[in-house]
Amino acid sequence: MGPGLIVLVVVVLLVIVVLVKSVLVVPQAQASVVERLGRFRTVAAPGLNFLMPFLDRVRARIDLREQVVSFPPQPVITQDNLTVSIDTVVYFQVTDSRAAVYEISNYIVGVEQLTTTTLRNVVGGMSLEETLTSRDQINTQLRGVLDEETGRWGIRVARVELKAIDPPPSIKDSMEKQMRADREKRAMILNAEGERESAIKTAEGQKQSQILAAEGAKQASILDAEGERQSSILRAQGDRAGRYLQAQGQAKSIEKVFAAVKRGKPTPELLAYQYLQTLPQMAQGDANKVWVVPSDFNKSLEGFARMLGAPGEDGTFRYEPPAEEPPAGAPEDEEESVAGWFDTSTNPEVAEAVRAAEEVARKEVPSASAPGNTGQGGALSGPEAARALGRPGGLDEPPAGGNPPA
Repeated sequence: MGPGLIVLVVVVLLVIVVLVKSVLVVPQAQASVVERLGRFRTVAAPGLNFLMPFLDRVRARIDLREQVVSFPPQPVITQDNLTVSIDTVVYFQVTDSRAAVYEISNYIVGVEQLTTTTLRNVVGGMSLEETLTSRDQINTQLRGVLDEETGRWGIRVARVELKAIDPPPSIKDSMEKQMRADREKRAMILNAEGERESAIKTAEGQKQSQILAAEGAKQASILDAEGERQSSILRAQGDRAGRYLQAQGQAKSIEKVFAAVKRGKPTPELLAYQYLQTLPQMAQGDANKVWVVPSDFNKSLEGFARMLGAPGEDGTFRYEPPAEEPPAGAPEDEEESVAGWFDTSTNPEVAEAVRAAEEVARKEVPSASAPGNTGQGGALSGPEAARALGRPGGLDEPPAGGNPPA
């Protein structure tokens, strides 16, 4: 290899090195601090940057994204002299690369130490119970102090979170016992409240049941009384019509007997003979011990024949009937008020009353516990009972189409 070729190779290599030293490529979301001869020159932005070869160098590369740093547990003493272990997580972002490199040697360590001291200062003024229940307040105070103190380092603290607060084992055991006792107390209170509500509901149900039973018994008694009244009225009307027919039948029978006697023209001997035949029937009673026949009985019959009869050809007095009298009228010839007694058809109003009573019995009685509930859940009033039994008047008005009870 000749001297010219060696010189050419050296020149090419020098050019390559100069080009490499002159070009700086910075990735996105990063920044590079550039120094010239040991002094800050500029902050290279993301993209292609040109440097002065052998004079400029990159001091540090800074990540501009938000960073999450979790610090180890730190022992902190509370106001009531209890030591708790607290884990913290800090979310921060570098906003000024030059300040983050030149204002502090290691901003990560600085943020950690500042978090620890601030946390001890904040928690030291709280009791253990306040510390456990005031996480948001502690986070807000830590973020405010850290953001203010780290601003001169070119760092913005976005958020601070307490990851864990661990009290001592003895305190933790006592807290668990207290919480268990509180839960048991609440459970006993809830059980007592449940039993109380159950007893109240049971009593209310029994009260409603007794009220409904009493209302049903009352309504049934009213319907039974009304039915008995209707039955008594109908029986009385039937007895009246029966007695009337019986009296008419007896009257007809007497008329027929007297008519037959008159047509037979009886003599005193025949009347005496009929009287003698009747005597054994009159003596059939158990209380009849002695019967006395009067001696002048025949003279009485003779006088009766002489008064009612006339002597015949043989000298015997015989009964002479008067002219034929028209027979008594039939029941249907009587006045209209009597003719209605013999109607044996079913009264449609009574059938309607029975149907209404059955509907009322099947109908569910509403709750009678509400104040003022006397029209639906209670017993029927007089007009309502009358309407249910098919009569528009009241309990004392007779059914239509009939007559007042005998």
